[in-house]
Amino acid sequence: MNFPENLRYTKDHEWVSIEGNIATVGITDFAQGELGDIVYVDIAALGKPLAAEEVFGTVEAVKTVSDLFLPLSGTISTVNPALEAQPELVNTDPYGEGWMIKMTVDNLSDMDNLMTAEAYSSLVG
Repeated sequence: MNFPENLRYTKDHEWVSIEGNIATVGITDFAQGELGDIVYVDIAALGKPLAAEEVFGTVEAVKTVSDLFLPLSGTISTVNPALEAQPELVNTDPYGEGWMIKMTVDNLSDMDNLMTAEAYSSLVG
């Protein structure tokens, strides 16, 4: 499994990259592997302020649908437009072209509540 050191992780298997007060969010390599072939990503919360751990969308794989949980409080500003035509990018490049959203973070200190790559790796075994 691949868990880049420069990212932070949630217990719900999302990853976060931060630049200024803008966070990029996607699901981890572990999550996409567990889900299988992803066929649709639905982000319904564009432009809405949400609290950390609120559902911001769903990801649909061949056999299941899973909720996506916002890792930090804030407002989703961008949804990855490539996922509409190529949802499989989440499988093939979960930390790159398969990112899901960009969001404005309300409180950067909330990043302290997220896991390091080492801690996340221990969580998923």
